[in-house]
Amino acid sequence: MSRFPSGQTLLIDADDTLWENNIYFEQAIAAFIGFLNHQAYSPAEVRQQLNAVERETILEHGYGVSSFTRSLVTCFERLSPTGVTEENRRRVVSFAAAIAEQEIELLPGVAETLGDLATRHRLILMTKGNHAEQADKLARSGLAGHFSAVEVVQEKDPPAYAGVIVRHELAPHTSWMIGNSPRSDINPALAAGLHAVFLFHKNTWELEHSELDPAPAGQRLIELDSFASLTTLF
Repeated sequence: MSRFPSGQTLLIDADDTLWENNIYFEQAIAAFIGFLNHQAYSPAEVRQQLNAVERETILEHGYGVSSFTRSLVTCFERLSPTGVTEENRRRVVSFAAAIAEQEIELLPGVAETLGDLATRHRLILMTKGNHAEQADKLARSGLAGHFSAVEVVQEKDPPAYAGVIVRHELAPHTSWMIGNSPRSDINPALAAGLHAVFLFHKNTWELEHSELDPAPAGQRLIELDSFASLTTLF
């Protein structure tokens, strides 16, 4: 496949597209499940309970470490057979707190690829979550200079993408959403009229899993297995 012409607009996801993110949440969840040590539920069943709590918490408090902390504490309160002591609460909170202490680990080829893409295209970071958390990660990543704009939205759904299209005066036929989540990056972007590039990441968050929708007529959906492969397209 030949490269698309210069002057495309590339909306690029952050977590698990530019840098590792979910692996740290998975480590915290594993520590939580081990600490809970539930005698009736298997680890997989505890995880299902936590997923349900996270869905509830997200509706009220959005995404990010603070929301995740609430979910862990709530799940522990619901499942602990011995009740919740202040010491237990502090321990559960510590599992989530460790996430914020992680260094930014860029995925392979990200820095070089972004630098190359920025010479030919307009790059906009589009992520969801807590604005302060996402801004801090971007600052620490050293990648901010490659982006002409940053969008941190509460949820990545078709209206959010439609709003970005209007705010940045995007031409859908030359605009793409690039990310690892079918649920948040690919399907709603296609629904909003954009092209999309799905970047597979083996550790994508369970709540972001979904079947990829087919691209509507006149739009394109391309699947890649590495960020660096974007230079073969753009």
